Amino acid sequence: MTKLDQSVSNEAQHLLEESIANVREALSGMKFGNVSLTVHEGRIVQIDVTEKKRIRSA
Repeated sequence: MTKLDQSVSNEAQHLLEESIANVREALSGMKFGNVSLTVHEGRIVQIDVTEKKRIRSA
């Protein structure tokens, strides 16, 4: 593996770890809802979060 290959590999690993951290953050504390990921060329480029609040009927 060349230095360039290793550098790209390290950057890809960092981006993957950052993406996973962002997904975990989106999920933390959520009880009901959706998390939607937009992926372009194998990378997460957008995270959409829709949280639903359940209202009890009286």
